[in-house]
Amino acid sequence: MCIRDRYQRRVHGERKFKIATMSFQTVESKKEEFRKYLERSGVIDQLTRVLVTLYEEPEKPQNAIEFLKKYLGSPTDIDVETMKIEYDRLRDENTRLRRQEEELKKELETLRPTEDQ
Repeated sequence: MCIRDRYQRRVHGERKFKIATMSFQTVESKKEEFRKYLERSGVIDQLTRVLVTLYEEPEKPQNAIEFLKKYLGSPTDIDVETMKIEYDRLRDENTRLRRQEEELKKELETLRPTEDQ
């Protein structure tokens, strides 16, 4: 193996190491940024409280997820499909009413007497 080959292997190896290190630092900094975001927004405190409450519960619930949802205030008895149907219905009604409003505005403009009369 010639000197040039050894040098290229060493340089390329160092580049790979630097790239891997930079990538690792990027991942670590993103994790740290996300952790700070969770801390600022109060998510970590809230999750800690709910987990401590679950831990201190004398009789552990059968479904821990439902316990967490209930404790965090998430409604558990919502039918998502019904809500989607209701949303679509209300969106359509909103569109219809906006069109009707525009038509009535135009009609009102035509019925108003002009200023030069």
